[in-house]
Amino acid sequence: MTTAATAAEGIDSPYALSHLDALESEAVHIFREVAGEFERPVILFSGGKDSIVMLHLALKAFAPAPVPFTLLHVDTGHNFPEVLEYRDRTVAEHGLRLHVASVQEYIDAGKLRERPDGTRNPLQTVPLTEAIQQHRFDAVFGGGRRDEEKARAKERVFSLRDEFSAWDPRRQRPELWQLYNGRHAPGEHVRVFPLSNWTELDVWQYIAREKIELPAIYYAHEREVFARNGMWLTAGEWGGPKESEKVETRLIRYRTVGDMSCTGAVDSDATTLEAVIAEIAASRLTERGATRADDKMSEAAMEDRKREGYF
Repeated sequence: MTTAATAAEGIDSPYALSHLDALESEAVHIFREVAGEFERPVILFSGGKDSIVMLHLALKAFAPAPVPFTLLHVDTGHNFPEVLEYRDRTVAEHGLRLHVASVQEYIDAGKLRERPDGTRNPLQTVPLTEAIQQHRFDAVFGGGRRDEEKARAKERVFSLRDEFSAWDPRRQRPELWQLYNGRHAPGEHVRVFPLSNWTELDVWQYIAREKIELPAIYYAHEREVFARNGMWLTAGEWGGPKESEKVETRLIRYRTVGDMSCTGAVDSDATTLEAVIAEIAASRLTERGATRADDKMSEAAMEDRKREGYF
């Protein structure tokens, strides 16, 4: 029989939430709070695992009604085909509206210039900020988590951005007792992070519990890759490999998915959810620290980009 003491501690109590239930409840509350407080919210959706979980939570938050937000994807032109196919299929399945901001179109129009290293991830900032301004989005949901990178650890769930979409750490607002302040001046908007308090392991455990489908790229598969800066990169038309870089077929998977030019794969034989979860639980490197070249440009690479309007 459960005693008052054990019930108070959450042990064998029928009223105690598991840690995944608590995280889900917090995220659902955030989605509903934004729906009630803002006029034109949008969800950043790339087909990556964090945005997939975020959309799943949004569907849960408003079921059986449709999600009252549109989706926005900044397409670098160097995205993984498997991820784009998943993105389009998911949008069609749920009858959602998707805006695509194309980096390639900005390059073709002369508004952006290719980088010498071929990576386009830093080039996403201008298309993102202009899409926000053009469609007058006042709240932008992102899948960022505090465990990913130290700059993201500084950011609140509701993160105020100025009229240029820039982030100032000194303008962060307190969020005691899950009270979120969405006040903003005309032209400003708020970035919202429902997964802020989740870890990579939480995300994968939630995917397993909810039986959420992911692009196959997240599971071990054979792929042509080459080594650069300690990472396995996918061979492609984006600029890799160089003559001195040998292409080989390896059994790999991706922990995070972004631009092919800066997203590295990890050697893995994890072909199932259970194997992926076990692999992540044993890892001592964050997913971005292990596989994102754009975060290795400097000690403050992510914070510098966020100050300019990046995700």
